[in-house]
Amino acid sequence: MKIVNKIMFIIIIFVIIPKPNNNCTNLCISSNAATRKSVNVGVLVSDITDPYISQIKQDLENIQKDNANKVNFTFFDAKGNQATQNETLDTLLKNNIDLFLVNLVDTNTHTIDNYIDSVKQKGIPLILFNSEPLTKTNQMIGYKKFAIITTNPKEAGNLQGKLISDIWNKYKSTIDKNGDDTMQYVMLQGELDNIGAIERTNSSISTIKNEGIKTQQLALQICNWNQELAKNAVESLLLKLGNRIELIISNNDAMAIGALEALQKHGYNMVDKSKYIPIFGVDGIPSAQDLIIKGFMTGTVVEDPNDTAVALYTVGMNLVNNKSPLEDTPYKFDETGFIIRIPYRGTFPKS
Repeated sequence: MKIVNKIMFIIIIFVIIPKPNNNCTNLCISSNAATRKSVNVGVLVSDITDPYISQIKQDLENIQKDNANKVNFTFFDAKGNQATQNETLDTLLKNNIDLFLVNLVDTNTHTIDNYIDSVKQKGIPLILFNSEPLTKTNQMIGYKKFAIITTNPKEAGNLQGKLISDIWNKYKSTIDKNGDDTMQYVMLQGELDNIGAIERTNSSISTIKNEGIKTQQLALQICNWNQELAKNAVESLLLKLGNRIELIISNNDAMAIGALEALQKHGYNMVDKSKYIPIFGVDGIPSAQDLIIKGFMTGTVVEDPNDTAVALYTVGMNLVNNKSPLEDTPYKFDETGFIIRIPYRGTFPKS
């Protein structure tokens, strides 16, 4: 009887144990992802000296500390050179990189398509941040491990324009130096063909005009988001235009701070409040907010870099683990099907 029972037990085990599946797909992938010790992430940035990019780097490093042995971020600075960034990508594709997070130097469509083609061959996820192209292509739509995480530049421009309008209306008698009821301004634009820069510029001015304020653009300077370039540009404009400049509008805080440095070199925006030119930026970086509190700069639109860093990590880990990029996240794609837009947090000071 004991022998019979043993035979029956062996038969039952044989029946209920499933046959190994040599063609497993999702189950094997999930299992490998679950047992992965650490996800290696290559973070390629355009210029680490940019204050906003530097803050995102710091926030990603904090995420790594909070998720020990889960993720490892390695940063590569292109120093404003697209060729250098391309060489970095080519080198990293030969190494053990599980995910690419890229802030491109050049956001043209051709560059982005080339990046997608390169990573797609190895099935590596690619997320661009603050790198939106002017046009969308089939490569961007077709690669399911690709996403862009950015903001809505029109929203930034609208918020900035509303803040400027409020300040103008409140202090018009002081700002409108020649009393002609027209805002004479200088615009500092990030790049010539960058959709973020173009939309911030156009939306800011259109919002001001929609508030019933007459405007006159004295100059538009392309400063490549760079503080030093903005400083040099504004210094030249001061020598050329002098007191005709009533207001300076900048696409980001770095250029706004450069403008302030130029103004202060010539005695503006210091102790003497009668010699003051309002300056407005975008990003809400701590140094800009500090300058606003001290009364040297006028206002900014607040974009929290940590919001972007968290989205990069959350969506990136989903893609690495072969999940839907939006699974268990509060995010959604816009009409493109691959762009996630992080909302701004308002203005400083509040409009």
